[in-house]
Amino acid sequence: MSDQPKNSNALPKYVQISELLIRDIAAGRLMDGERLPPEREMADGLNTSVGTLRKALSILEKKGMLDRLQGSGNYIRHGADEASIYSMFRLELPEGGGLPRADTLDVQPLEKPADLPQFGTADHGTRIRRLRYLNETIIAIEEIWLDADAGTLPPNALSDSLYHFYQKHLGFWITSAEDRVSVAAVPDWTPDTFTKPAGALTGYIERFSWADGPKAVEFSRTWFDPSRAIYVQRLK
Repeated sequence: MSDQPKNSNALPKYVQISELLIRDIAAGRLMDGERLPPEREMADGLNTSVGTLRKALSILEKKGMLDRLQGSGNYIRHGADEASIYSMFRLELPEGGGLPRADTLDVQPLEKPADLPQFGTADHGTRIRRLRYLNETIIAIEEIWLDADAGTLPPNALSDSLYHFYQKHLGFWITSAEDRVSVAAVPDWTPDTFTKPAGALTGYIERFSWADGPKAVEFSRTWFDPSRAIYVQRLK
């Protein structure tokens, strides 16, 4: 993996690495006081340059999540700001963690179909269909609906984190969400690259997401392969 993102709207590689580390700290996979591997070794393991890694570590240091001691190494600190732009992404690799990313399959402004539950204040919205990864592992497909009154999404300008895009370009932040986890059949629009064929039963998540109003601004449904990813909810 190169240090350049696949498209101009993807998060920079150093931000991706910082987000991966923040998720691992919040999940307890990196313990308070734990010494990170030497920077050269760590950069090699992340398939990046030492310079890019240091930019990522600088973000953690500014957040108060890392002590960088000259001649000694880099040490994890808990109890600081562990918020991640992926903090509401509940799918992880079976062994834990994994950096979320996505390939956009389709973006269209449409009327809300009859099979969508009620959400938002408009009768139409933007539908986004994506193929989801953790690191390089394909784990899920998802369909996301953003209510039209919350804003308009341009087809070719979405980043891996839609929540980050909402904040940067539409001026709102998703503050809460409700998930409903069950089993459902993979839809007929699933791409050939997904691990489950159309009609197969697999893990299924419906999510309602709110910004600062009483009505949910987003509804999403995700079909995930339980042999490749698990749903994790942590209470703190």
